[in-house]
Amino acid sequence: MSTRPTLVITAPFDSDVAAGLSDHCEVVIRPPLEHGVSMAESNHRDYLASAQILITEIDMVDEATLDVAQSLEMVVSCRAMPVNVDVAACEARGVVVKTTPGRNADVTADFAFGLLLSTVRKVSASEAWVRRGQWSKADQYFPYREFRGMALKGRTLGIVGGGAIGRRMAERARGFGMERVIYDPFLTQEQLGDVGVLADLPELMASSDIVTVHAPLMDSTIGLVSDEMIRLMKPTAFLINAGRAAIVDRDGLLAALAEGRIQGAGIDVYWDEPPQPDDVLFSLPNLTLTPHVAGASDDVVGEHSRLAAEHVRQWLSQRVVGS
Repeated sequence: MSTRPTLVITAPFDSDVAAGLSDHCEVVIRPPLEHGVSMAESNHRDYLASAQILITEIDMVDEATLDVAQSLEMVVSCRAMPVNVDVAACEARGVVVKTTPGRNADVTADFAFGLLLSTVRKVSASEAWVRRGQWSKADQYFPYREFRGMALKGRTLGIVGGGAIGRRMAERARGFGMERVIYDPFLTQEQLGDVGVLADLPELMASSDIVTVHAPLMDSTIGLVSDEMIRLMKPTAFLINAGRAAIVDRDGLLAALAEGRIQGAGIDVYWDEPPQPDDVLFSLPNLTLTPHVAGASDDVVGEHSRLAAEHVRQWLSQRVVGS
């Protein structure tokens, strides 16, 4: 009988990374679920009793799961924050909880910058117009007049949140010749280096040509980009949110768009997901919408697999030392 610890993986996972872990663990790979339910109520339940380690992404590790998984010693949530894990319950039982922060930082920044470009240069709007068959020889130059957009070079990008994604947005903006202003109360200018210039939030909102939101969602950041802050923006400015919807005041943003107090916005995240078909969002022509897919990339699976495997190897090495 094997004395190696049992690792149960229910997250999408790189097969080569899993094979590397099989040298040290009994690896059980289960088909990922697409809905967040308690593992104790899913078809993974039969594998919980033997598990010392769980690697999950969507499955809920709650009290019921822990009641079944009596041998559990560590959970790795393949998320930036362990939103699918009852952390307090794990801590009470001595179960270590780890996460994979930054797993989708690059792909999210890629998408967010693409959303920025699509919004500022009206890419989505102009494509939809062409697809509706509205380009006619009677006014061949209508789209050239209608879909004009600002150049990025020399403009100021205001980045709310200077973490992994915010910094990558700054790197991409540098490549377009943009100035970068960053709001992050947890950073000093020395820590930030030449990534951007730190500013307080009102200064950032007032000075930026484009504001992009990448702060983590916490009690202190809910409604951070408030109606008051939005009212500080230039009438020519844009707001991009591919982070967390609750950071931006919904009513304040929609009013600014409807009243033309800012030029436009692009969002990938919503206050209620999915939005209802009659949501006022769909009536705003200066709002670019995408369906919460900024982090959707095959590369994310490879990255969170690598990060999760690092946690497992570190746990294994500590286990050997402590034995």
